[in-house]
Amino acid sequence: MTSPLSKLGLGSGQFALDQATVRGRPPQAEVRDILDIAARTQLAVFDVAGRSPQVEDALGTIMPRPNPFRISISTVRADRGPDFVEAEARATLRRLGVESADAILVPSAADLFGPHGLALWDRLKALKDQGLTRKIGVSVFASDDPLGVARRFRPDIIQAPASLLDQRLLIDGTLAALTGIGIEVHLRSIFLSGLLFLPADRAPNHLKEAASRISRARRLIAEGRSDPLQAALGFALSRPEAAAVLVGVTTAAELNAVIAAASSPPPDLDWDDMAIDDPVALDPRAWRAA
Repeated sequence: MTSPLSKLGLGSGQFALDQATVRGRPPQAEVRDILDIAARTQLAVFDVAGRSPQVEDALGTIMPRPNPFRISISTVRADRGPDFVEAEARATLRRLGVESADAILVPSAADLFGPHGLALWDRLKALKDQGLTRKIGVSVFASDDPLGVARRFRPDIIQAPASLLDQRLLIDGTLAALTGIGIEVHLRSIFLSGLLFLPADRAPNHLKEAASRISRARRLIAEGRSDPLQAALGFALSRPEAAAVLVGVTTAAELNAVIAAASSPPPDLDWDDMAIDDPVALDPRAWRAA
């Protein structure tokens, strides 16, 4: 039987390498510990997306060697042209100390439909042909019509949000349809920016309407003798559509907790009963505008 950890991947988005300390420790030491744990546990995918050159340099210094991960990076915005996109992708790989990526992802589907989108995609296909990356893909939101994007561009990978709170792309069959046409699906935002862990009385005003549904999900999880972390991981890792499930952590202790929860049998819960349909709660982009 395949271990659930074989699907678990790590994202760098919460690494605090631009801070002075992390819980009293140098951030480089904390992230080195995180990466060492990930390597020992054989987490395959390491998503380095949207980080600054300084953070990429730091990651290149502290990553285990030889590199044990399938590294994915993201492109810069397309409006400066494909030459600049290629130059930045190559620079990112140099900073990380690797010769090639497992995947290069366009960070927004909107980039593909802009005036430079076709040139960007053609350049990524050329980089794949040259061996700079094994796969190319795109990161999408539920509102992007992911299946339409896939049919138009035929990416190798689509990175999409899904969680036990946000089941839209599962309920409407989008993720199953993507795998059905041979696209590798990577799930992100499985904790919905921590919303599942937030007590109802601490929810900000723009999430008050969803707070009661989230409280209900937390109650069902507790009644099932589980906890939000184990439930969120159990849900995502059990999805047959998912080739990888990306998590973000700030500390080594958080990664150890994730690994322990992911290694446990998934709780016996009614996942369908936990989905919410609040459009603001399900789109963290809307939180900033609220």
